[in-house]
Amino acid sequence: MTSITLLLLAIILSSRTSGATSRGGLFEASAVAEKHEQWMARFHRVYSDESEKTNRFEIFKKNLEFVERHNMNTNITYTLDVSQFSDLTDEEFRARYMGLVVPEDMLRISSSGSHKKVSFRHENVSDTGENMDWRQEGAVTSVKNQGHCGVCWAFSAVAAVEGITQIAKGELLSLSEQQLLDCSRDYNQGCAGGIMSKAFEYIIENQGITTEDNYPYQESQQTCSSTYSVAATISGYETVPSNDEQSLLKAVSKQPVSVAINGHEPAFKQYRSGIFDGDCGTQLTHAVTVVGYGMSEEGIKYWLLKNSWGRTWGENGYMRIKRDVDAPEGMCGLARLAFYPLA
Repeated sequence: MTSITLLLLAIILSSRTSGATSRGGLFEASAVAEKHEQWMARFHRVYSDESEKTNRFEIFKKNLEFVERHNMNTNITYTLDVSQFSDLTDEEFRARYMGLVVPEDMLRISSSGSHKKVSFRHENVSDTGENMDWRQEGAVTSVKNQGHCGVCWAFSAVAAVEGITQIAKGELLSLSEQQLLDCSRDYNQGCAGGIMSKAFEYIIENQGITTEDNYPYQESQQTCSSTYSVAATISGYETVPSNDEQSLLKAVSKQPVSVAINGHEPAFKQYRSGIFDGDCGTQLTHAVTVVGYGMSEEGIKYWLLKNSWGRTWGENGYMRIKRDVDAPEGMCGLARLAFYPLA
């Protein structure tokens, strides 16, 4: 074969390879575009114009790539998926959905680990069992959705009050987050953020909280209403000793517990299933409710968290997150700051 023939053959092969690569790139782009259209339909997303759609598509594409790269790993205990947040930047997501605002003095106490001064009635609990699921005990209402309002603190607090009310009185009531959003204004700032302890203090001072039916959620702060009947009361609340997963375990064995957590990381945002042990710090930005714990078939211990982002996120609105980690703060800082109401 002559050198000219070899050169021509190389050019032809190069051309075919280039064409295949180009077609592969076009196919990949069209596949992502199709996934975006399917995602828009699933989450009823409508954009104002093509420019906004183009911008959101680029953000969606980056989030989708993050999800697919993660799910390609073989040694993972949890999977990701696109969620209702997948066309938001990390900064937008944090600004819209991270509603926990912790007072500085409370953070200092948490960081110092000075928990011996805290009254903790579950200190002497000795038998926590291998698992607990307060859903199976009838103490957890259906998953709710805070929507475009940073009021996770109210949903976390209400879920804990719903739990202790059912445990104490045998009746599961869906209580009003909107009442806390409108009326709990001592430190709490509505959709701009707040903390569960102040929500508990409001319920105590107000001598109760009404049902969700009586005072339905509006996804924005309204004028505080007093035209309702009290459905549930609490006598007080306590703080779980900080940076101590064993103390948290004792508390959760007795009732659902409100916890602060680092919830703004990309993997947390797009969690789908399994036992989460992803990258996350201990900065407290979100509030959830621990409604149980257990161990997987593979022997991995976990906490069961109830979130307030609707049923399309996570495991039908819940997350299993690794328990008994090497850091005293717990996975994503969930053992740093936790509260539970008293019947």
